[in-house]
Amino acid sequence: MPKVELETIGSVAHITLNRPEKLNAIDADMLDELEHALDMAEKTDEIRVVLIDGNGQAFSAGFDIQSLDESSAEPGNDRVRRELTRDFEVIMRFWDCPKPTVASVHGYCLGSSMEITAVCDVTIAADDSRFGAPEVKYGSGIVCLVLPWIVGVKNANELLLAGANDIDASRAAAMGLVNRVVPAAELRSESLALAQQIAANDSLAVRLTKRAIHQTLDIAGFRQSLRDALDIDIQIETTTTPESQAFNDILRKEGLKAALRRRGT
Repeated sequence: MPKVELETIGSVAHITLNRPEKLNAIDADMLDELEHALDMAEKTDEIRVVLIDGNGQAFSAGFDIQSLDESSAEPGNDRVRRELTRDFEVIMRFWDCPKPTVASVHGYCLGSSMEITAVCDVTIAADDSRFGAPEVKYGSGIVCLVLPWIVGVKNANELLLAGANDIDASRAAAMGLVNRVVPAAELRSESLALAQQIAANDSLAVRLTKRAIHQTLDIAGFRQSLRDALDIDIQIETTTTPESQAFNDILRKEGLKAALRRRGT
């Protein structure tokens, strides 16, 4: 069964994260399938909007920390750099997609999956959504430091420095992390309706307007700041601390669920 499903609904490419037994934690296979789905959406002229959501109880618990390629012959630090760089580049695919991207969020949306929704052009959240970035609790870092640009420095500080992992949908909307909060039962219909509203507009005008908005941020240093922050995250991930060692020991001995309890997820 594919870990990422792609369905065409008129002029909307509907991408669904499909690993519900793992709360749609994104592993290496899902990254491959996500890129393939985005390739298909971008090169298909009939597609005007990309809509992403998650199957099961959550949008996504973030990147799967158990999926690191430890069998690689690369030195550990080189492997971490390669994998984090790829994670970063897949997140940025949603920002760089020439077609508008809409994220439809329910349940948990944590870590790097929250970053995916943050770089999407529009995000709609169900009222049962919970956002967070708990990485600092276990000696880890954020892959794509987009939050200061989206929610402002003060809110980003609270999320990232406190390791907040239970920001509800209404607070996320007040921060500017999401555009709209809807009842969970109406999430799919509301998200699709918005995607179709965007798709009904002049495609050239929409595409160039998105490009102009992004160029405004790039002029202010957006992309270079994210690249610099990625280098800092690589430094965090390649440095052992008591917290990261304890977390990794639990992960290795007791499994992912026990490790997630350790970090408060």
